[in-house]
Amino acid sequence: MKPRSLLALALCAALGLTGCGSGSGSGSSDSSPVKLLVFGAPEELGAYRTLIEAYQDARPGERVQLIEASDRKDLLARLATSVAGGAPPDVFLMNYRFYGQFAAKGVVEPLDERIAASSALDPADYYPVAMEAFKWEGAQLCLPQNVSSLAVYYNRTLFTKYGVPEPKAGWTWNDLVGTATLMTRDDRGLVIKGTEAEGAARLPAVHGLGVEPSIIRLAPLVWSNGGEIVDDPDKPTRLALDSPAAREALRNLVDLRLAYGVVPTDAEVEAEDDESRFLNGRLAMLMTSRRATTNFRTITGFEWDVAPMPVYRQPVGVLHSDAYCMTRGSKNKDAAWRFMEYAMAEEGQRIIAATGRTVPSHIGVSRSPAFLDPNQPPRNSQVFLDAIPTVRALPTVSTWPEIEDLSYGILENAMHRGDKLDDVVRELDTKSRPMFARGENG
Repeated sequence: MKPRSLLALALCAALGLTGCGSGSGSGSSDSSPVKLLVFGAPEELGAYRTLIEAYQDARPGERVQLIEASDRKDLLARLATSVAGGAPPDVFLMNYRFYGQFAAKGVVEPLDERIAASSALDPADYYPVAMEAFKWEGAQLCLPQNVSSLAVYYNRTLFTKYGVPEPKAGWTWNDLVGTATLMTRDDRGLVIKGTEAEGAARLPAVHGLGVEPSIIRLAPLVWSNGGEIVDDPDKPTRLALDSPAAREALRNLVDLRLAYGVVPTDAEVEAEDDESRFLNGRLAMLMTSRRATTNFRTITGFEWDVAPMPVYRQPVGVLHSDAYCMTRGSKNKDAAWRFMEYAMAEEGQRIIAATGRTVPSHIGVSRSPAFLDPNQPPRNSQVFLDAIPTVRALPTVSTWPEIEDLSYGILENAMHRGDKLDDVVRELDTKSRPMFARGENG
């Protein structure tokens, strides 16, 4: 078991030492290209290259340079390092769960005045839950490109092959477990029940479900069951996983491996991550967000679709939203804003939605064929729109990345090593409290 590093500790230390909020930037140096920092799989990065090409074609003379980070940790490290060195990107794309550490240090340029003066953007055109997630101390710091949520991707071809009913709206957690059990098959296509394989021939050739043991996967299950992730969503001081509702959802999550054996082992995930396993037809269902769609549209060997999350007491989704943020230290703010306007207005949102990457934050575009195109998988993209009224955001406390990294290692051990639930809840609480105490809230 490999614990995830607490990279955010180093980032915050670096930002604190450099006084990174002091740079103002003239905003008038339009001769150099706008530097846009993003991360993603190759297909995701291709979506942003498509957007940039369209922008440059539509606006001759404007240039945007895409800076590609390899993953989320690389993006955070690059941003922290570039800010500390006085040469930050002009714009970066970041999830609301991770931008708080930079907002608290004054790295991000407030956008309210530019939004008010814009003829291209009207805040009323965007889903409020996404806009609110990027407000810090009352100021709109970033512009959210998407308003995704978790969904269950599933291999329709495998479901048809084994004669198992496809997941549908209103299904329960027990339905999910039963379906995943029926879809966990050996190389002869026979159902494997439980965690003990009957010899090598009984090892799963197809697992019923893939889900990472993380707070963002656990959160909608806890909320759906009537529990909470933290004690106070606005000013959190601790995790609240000790409630009966939260403990039940946590137990059920880890039992997917411990009791039912429907998710891959940690060794199997190390050898082939869940997204690759789904792509290769060896995973019947995968719980993930819209960002996987660009990658899954490369699939040619089978048909796939999406279903809503299973329900405990009521449907609740967890917000997945990334936003364009301008650095306060940018020397190219006016040009950066022109690109952000284009990316966020209808044309830019249609372009990126058509690649499959986003559930558009622009309400009109989200309801248009650019997103709901029936000729492009998933056929049931409406699932993401139906979830929006139920979506809740996780805290944006500045130390939240540390809390997520800590939680992942503990939850991973619980799922794959079988740590006692009481010990898991206690360890999560004890080790995360100092992180909450150091955190700043927007």
